[in-house]
Amino acid sequence: LLTITSRSAIISRSVEVVVGLIGNGFIATINIINWIKSKKISSADMILIFLSTSRFILQVTVLMHIHSLYFVDVFKLASVYKDFGAVWMFVNHSSLWFSTWLYILYCVKIINITHWLLLQIKRRIAGMVPWLLLGSPVISSVTSLPLLWITPSTYLCSSTGNCRENSTAHITDWDSSYLYLLLLYFVGCFFPLVLSVVTSALLITSLWKHRKTMQCYPETFRDSMIDVHLTAIKSIISFLILYLSSFVAQILLILSTSQSKDVVKVAVSLVVAGAYPSMHSIILIIVNSKLKLAFRNLCLHFKCHLEDKPPSPRLERNTLQ
Repeated sequence: LLTITSRSAIISRSVEVVVGLIGNGFIATINIINWIKSKKISSADMILIFLSTSRFILQVTVLMHIHSLYFVDVFKLASVYKDFGAVWMFVNHSSLWFSTWLYILYCVKIINITHWLLLQIKRRIAGMVPWLLLGSPVISSVTSLPLLWITPSTYLCSSTGNCRENSTAHITDWDSSYLYLLLLYFVGCFFPLVLSVVTSALLITSLWKHRKTMQCYPETFRDSMIDVHLTAIKSIISFLILYLSSFVAQILLILSTSQSKDVVKVAVSLVVAGAYPSMHSIILIIVNSKLKLAFRNLCLHFKCHLEDKPPSPRLERNTLQ
């Protein structure tokens, strides 16, 4: 039963990785192509490029970890495994900051602001975005690079240097390395988590109030606007659910010091923790009109190619726009 559970978790996680690679790779590619074509880029698209690229790298590190579970010799040395842990932490925290800046940007642009300080931020947010994006990796390095100084024999790997040997070992005692790991992860996630929750709550409140004001508009226009607002609210709520569940699941993974006894909890936490960077990319494609149109046209292009039919001129004009 434990073997089946572990294999099911690995398969589910592998599917999430593939979805994340495709989704985030698509977002980064479309925005970069549009940037090259138009020779200009909006603040939101710039954040999307950084966010999707960081998540693509994050999925690659997870894929390499899954690979190491079956091919032990590739990651036999504990120090190498530890380095990948530090890389994962760095990219994960960076992507959390990028997603936070995206929702802060949406919040500043959408909600009605009256305070003078917030008005100044709203006017200068476009110029602040590049600095925020460059500063995020610097902040993330503070909460990830210290992992390199954790003793390999007590962090994720056995004292022999073989990371897989520890997968069935009974770890019953807490030591400083686990507390250190938990502290770094919590500190790295806490501030972007709080900012994301606050800005998302403000966005939902503002959109809900604006939805009520739509009642006085003509019926045709009102219905379409209400649908747009409801879609935005649903996407933000989905983002919050995925974000919070991923945060809790990752904490549970670190707290699970006895893998053989808690294999079901570890398996479930592993799948839940990996759902956020993969599923959120799908949500971004669905709610972003340019990405949604590009994805639809790409699917039609492949369909026409498989059926040996030339794509219509309209399809050619709209693809990747």
